[in-house]
Parts: sequence; structure tokens; C-alpha cells
Amino acid sequence: MRAKALLQHKSVAFEETDISMGGKKRQEMIQRAGGRTTVPQVFIGNQHIGGYDDLAALERSGQLDAILAD
Repeated sequence: MRAKALLQHKSVAFEETDISMGGKKRQEMIQRAGGRTTVPQVFIGNQHIGGYDDLAALERSGQLDAILAD
């Protein structure tokens, strides 16, 4: 929820995928996330950002806006 709130605060449109039931979408997320299984996993375009802590660290360092602008 914190990742969604941060992106909403920045007026960023995003797609949320429910992977709670497992299946193909979950396996795809794990593969794209380099084996990470925790949620959320944030992707901006084709770039894997990581979880909420990684997203928040980019925001604190001032790097998130540049990534979003690409």
C-alpha cells in the first residue's frame, strides 16, 4: 500500500497485478524480479526497481523523478 500511495502522491499512473493466487503472473513477476518473491515488486517500464524500500530510497535520493521521466 505504501508503494501505491507514493506513486499516487506523485500522480503516476500504474498497473497493479494481483499475484496472490500464484500461477503464470506470479512466476513471471519472480523471473522479472531476479528471484524476489516479496510483494510489491515495482517495475518502471522494463526496469525492476525492487520493493517499497527501494522505491522510497530512490525518492529520498531525488532519483525517482528522473527514472519516471524516462
